[in-house]
Amino acid sequence: MPLSATRSKHRFSVEYPINASTKILYPYLASASGLTQWFCQDVRIDEDHRFNFIWDNQPHYAEMSSHRTNRSVRYVFLDQNKRLTPDASYLDFTLEESQLTQEVYLRVLDYSEETDEEELQEMWDSLIVKLREQVGG
Repeated sequence: MPLSATRSKHRFSVEYPINASTKILYPYLASASGLTQWFCQDVRIDEDHRFNFIWDNQPHYAEMSSHRTNRSVRYVFLDQNKRLTPDASYLDFTLEESQLTQEVYLRVLDYSEETDEEELQEMWDSLIVKLREQVGG
């Protein structure tokens, strides 16, 4: 989750099996209404199509910088002036389906100033529990 731009960034990656199809999962990753159900307090989209992620009543603006329907989405976080910065924090959600087992995996890449691996693991584990409850998987 984004903080001020004074510290160096850390790349945290984790993968979760989710018992739901990519078509069911994707809207929970790529829409404001889907994200609000499991990811943070609220997500709104402003008039410039920026996402406003609200954690602890604080706004965090991001742009959806890339997406592939039913496959992946990336949110790049903006500064206080809603501008892109070099080495910006971002979140990457990628859905992968095993051809062998037909299992669906959600890979999360959290590139931010949070460096405590244990804290990040616990945070994502609890978020994924909420996501699985939403999708029934």
